[in-house]
Amino acid sequence: MQTDFLKVEALSRVYPASRGQVPLVVFENIHFSINKGEFVCIIGHSGCGKSTILNVLAGLDEPSAGVVIMDGREVAGPSLDRGVVFQGHALMPWLSVMKNIEFAVKSRWRDWPKDKVRSHCQQYIDLVGLTGAEHKKPSELSGGMKQRVGIARAFSIQPKMLLLDEPFGALDALTRGVIQDELLKICVATEQTIFMITHDVDEAMLLSDKIILMTNGPRARIAEIVVNTLPRNRTRNDVHKDPQYYRIRNHLVDFLVSRSREMAQAPAADNDPRHPPEVRPGEMDDQPIATPPRAQKQSAMHLV
Repeated sequence: MQTDFLKVEALSRVYPASRGQVPLVVFENIHFSINKGEFVCIIGHSGCGKSTILNVLAGLDEPSAGVVIMDGREVAGPSLDRGVVFQGHALMPWLSVMKNIEFAVKSRWRDWPKDKVRSHCQQYIDLVGLTGAEHKKPSELSGGMKQRVGIARAFSIQPKMLLLDEPFGALDALTRGVIQDELLKICVATEQTIFMITHDVDEAMLLSDKIILMTNGPRARIAEIVVNTLPRNRTRNDVHKDPQYYRIRNHLVDFLVSRSREMAQAPAADNDPRHPPEVRPGEMDDQPIATPPRAQKQSAMHLV
């Protein structure tokens, strides 16, 4: 039986009033949980507090109310138990690929001998497909390669949980697809628990087990949690062939185009925030299977 590895209870973030303005309530009364080994994405429009939630989970920001419990302990400040990958690679430009990863590994295991550190780093360099680039510096790498180094560095410290803040947002579509494939392989190999922010509906469907949908801010809240019922061994090349694919995709796009705004304006009492509704649109026989109209697809891309 699965147990909650991470629990978020009654989380709120309020920025104090300034210059006579009223306080800004970014989000309030957020409740959700993540099982060990689960991949969860969060989607919502800008301003709903996605990155703030991730920063709270990372211990980089403090909530105005509520608590985060991971593996039975309250999150209070940064920890090597939580690895973070941001949209920017944040590599040290004067260090090689190997040295950048070694820096993190030595922080985790200070008493390891040099040979053990080196072999451990090499394992993760190989895992992200950078074999042969160990001695290159960031200036010699492409954007996609730099992001692979950041991912390898985060995985190398073997955190209990990995937090990804739009890690592929600055990459071109082809590079993004390749790294998505690499990430899927790593997740299978490591059974890592992951929480990820994305603006890409297709990316969320490819990678995640569950997708948290946030209403528009301010005072954003969880509208619902979409259970991804597509087979777990999905790949970019065949995921769209599954009949569930467009049912789930239509549901997500419809939320971003219209329901996220409508639900933000609806009374919060309509749902119990302690138990956000879980939906399985892929299993709903009455949902349309057709591809969303091109115009709707483009609108969703602009809105998110």
